Amino acid sequence: MSRIAVVGTGYVGLTTGAYLAHLGHDVVCADVVPEKVERLRRGEIPIFEAGLEDLVHEGIAATRLSFVLGAAAAVAGAEFVFLCLPTPQGEDGSADTSYVRAAAEEIGPLVDPGTVVINKSTVPVGSTRMVEQALGRSDVHVVSNPEFLREGSAVHDCLHPDRIVIGSVDPAAATRVARLFERLEAPLIVTDPVSAEAIKYASNAFLATKVSFVNAMANLCEAVGADVREVVLGMGYDRRIGFEFLKPGPGWGGSCFPKDTKALIRIGDDAGYDFSLLRGVVAVNQEQHERVVAKIERLAGGSVDGVTIGAWGLAFKAGTDDTRDSPAIEVIRRLQDRGSVVRAYDPAAAAAGLDGIGRVDDPYAACEGATVLAVLTEWDEFKWLDLDKVRGLMANPCIVDARNLLDPAVARRKGFTYEGLGR
Repeated sequence: MSRIAVVGTGYVGLTTGAYLAHLGHDVVCADVVPEKVERLRRGEIPIFEAGLEDLVHEGIAATRLSFVLGAAAAVAGAEFVFLCLPTPQGEDGSADTSYVRAAAEEIGPLVDPGTVVINKSTVPVGSTRMVEQALGRSDVHVVSNPEFLREGSAVHDCLHPDRIVIGSVDPAAATRVARLFERLEAPLIVTDPVSAEAIKYASNAFLATKVSFVNAMANLCEAVGADVREVVLGMGYDRRIGFEFLKPGPGWGGSCFPKDTKALIRIGDDAGYDFSLLRGVVAVNQEQHERVVAKIERLAGGSVDGVTIGAWGLAFKAGTDDTRDSPAIEVIRRLQDRGSVVRAYDPAAAAAGLDGIGRVDDPYAACEGATVLAVLTEWDEFKWLDLDKVRGLMANPCIVDARNLLDPAVARRKGFTYEGLGR
């Protein structure tokens, strides 16, 4: 088995390090925050991700997974170095690669000859060359290995990947990287670095397109009197389309889709191509936020000024604590801008970015005195709450189900005015 260094212990880095240790490799993960490193050494996981804590504990107990402060302490003697650094987005949609560049410059003088540096960060197309220049080493190989993790099921995705993509101009380096994953028995795509980087952006942009498409179809179904559930059922059985991501909602969000769609538009602009289709996908997503707000306003009597709204959900999707670019947060912010008082509950959402949102620690508490209850994240537990109790707590029994999570017939039988999407 191989000795691996992972630079960065964010969502991608920590998951990558833990599952590579599970595969039997000797993994050292590095971060620059001392408190975070100490917590990780104790097996304390800073993110909510099913199965990750167990995987980290397993790696630590087997002495195959360790955590150190600073990249320099991790890369000495490593055969492979994974760069898992953040690439925050600028206002113009471009990705900030300064963290990746800085890490490459730091480790350049320290890595052994023949080391393979693997870029796992989501970076602009062509960034492999940038990493090579930052390393300043002709005896070190740089390979692209994009991640395709879904928050909420990242551990499963690591251990059962749809495919593994490796981008390299050196066939021997690509073969060495491929051997790291041979126990997974997943389809392997070996290509050039630019194509590997483009695969990541193309995949997320296409999935975002599916979500925007089904949201637009849900809106059309409402206009013509069709049921989007039946429409999606008829579409999904077409094997060329499938059921995945054909679920109407308040829009897409999270750490990948917003950043990667805007980045791909910017990449097109820089190359002289107007990616108008993808601009439309982003525009539909923005419109979807407003449509959900409009439904809530309508059930509130035309205005939410001074009105209490209950909200179930803050995370951008169920199964994660991530609220980055969450459509639930966007809807709540728009309601607040119109003068609404929002009482929100989420079973896992992190506190970051939630300033000014009135959070409660119980789903029923979110309903107290509410004129409208908005279901904004598809947590399964919301399906089984006592609607009689909910109705008794609300000032006015109205539900806007932006996830089509609840049974409309049951809600209406319980005395609610119910509105879903495309139903």
